[in-house]
Amino acid sequence: MHPPSLENRTLLITGASRGIGEAIAVRAARDGARVALLGKSERPHPKLPGTLATAAEQVEAAGGSALVCRCDIRETDQIDAAVARTVEAFGGIDIVVNNASAIYLAGTADTPMKRFDLMNSVNVRGTFAVTRACLPHLERSDNAHVLNIAPPLNMEERWFAPHVAYTISKYGMSLCVLGMAGELREKGIAVNALWPRTTIATAAVSMLGGEALVQRSRKPSIMGDAAHAILVRDSRTCSGNFFVDDEVLRESGVEDLAPYAVDPGADLEPDFFV
Repeated sequence: MHPPSLENRTLLITGASRGIGEAIAVRAARDGARVALLGKSERPHPKLPGTLATAAEQVEAAGGSALVCRCDIRETDQIDAAVARTVEAFGGIDIVVNNASAIYLAGTADTPMKRFDLMNSVNVRGTFAVTRACLPHLERSDNAHVLNIAPPLNMEERWFAPHVAYTISKYGMSLCVLGMAGELREKGIAVNALWPRTTIATAAVSMLGGEALVQRSRKPSIMGDAAHAILVRDSRTCSGNFFVDDEVLRESGVEDLAPYAVDPGADLEPDFFV
């Protein structure tokens, strides 16, 4: 019996230029998946590693097919164009990964409204808009999944008080899971969330906490492997879950998580919301 695979499945991933989005794309590509990479980074950024082109190279080197789609998910016409290009190139869409996210950690008085608007436009509205645009194609898939990189809905004051605006925007992505899982269950479309137990060594974490925080983090590959373990499941029996990466992997039989640590000897830094 062959292990579950994403071979010949088509994924559309937002925020796919680097970090977690790229890791999910590369892991799927190892199965021979087709991946539409959505993002804004066409040219190298002075502070952020990776572009859509470098992510596409990684996908193809891993054995998958890549389609680069320059897309600002705040713009519905750009979303529609990216979805149309994906369907034209690959024949459909089986999986949507809503990974793109904006972050600004500050209290209420110190959060400019343009930052509030950016986080809610990307995190909540972007997730809703991308999923909505893909629905007609997901309905035609025999194992359709939507996976939001969003936290469990832990409605505790401590997760809101330090950064109300950011928490609202991320929990908005989680609320999409809660509602859409129920809405789309009869159509066989799974909607789940995945969140890391610890901080992940991404550009965002580096900018927030510097190299010291990166050293206390896990590699993005843990999210790639956890996402894969979810996306190969039966969409009709696996929906409405708020998964945490290490729990998913342990359920899949992975006992040793040490290789995922940037520094196996360092104490890991817990992420928000868990």
